[in-house]
Amino acid sequence: MISEKMEQLLNDQIQKEFYSAYLYLSFSAYFTSRNLNGFANWFKIQAMEERDHALIFINYLNLVGGRVKLQAIQAPEWDFKSIEEVLEKSLAHERSVTQSIYRIADLAIEERDHKTNSFIKWFIDEQAEEEDTAQQNLSKIRLVGENDGKGILMLDTEMATRVYTVPSPLAGKEQA
Repeated sequence: MISEKMEQLLNDQIQKEFYSAYLYLSFSAYFTSRNLNGFANWFKIQAMEERDHALIFINYLNLVGGRVKLQAIQAPEWDFKSIEEVLEKSLAHERSVTQSIYRIADLAIEERDHKTNSFIKWFIDEQAEEEDTAQQNLSKIRLVGENDGKGILMLDTEMATRVYTVPSPLAGKEQA
């Protein structure tokens, strides 16, 4: 059994992960509207990963005897001015998710909740990768600039190569 405080933080994280998926779908739709299908693909896959993260938290909460309490998901932004703005928002969002994951880790340490402490380590590592990738995407767009059509198309082609992979904590498991 986990504490009520931990159960609440995990339920809040489920909501944040589903919101992340929703936000990244909004980014994907923006890129589709600009005929940048590679960028759209990249963010659609990112949305799928975030949904999977929510499912991992749901599975864990059920495993440890907690109660899953799904919460409302806020509507994401949808009106963006530029590619760079979207990529800046992506990085800022990943940084905020990292802080939320750290709050769970901190509480697990404080409560001596070894199960949750072990569980959350995968997400800490995942967030390091997420932030790094978001920073790289932003750096690349800043390098080529919004007005370099060839550079934008090159990045769009690169982002189109991303493929969906089931996260290891879900591999071979029934979803939620």
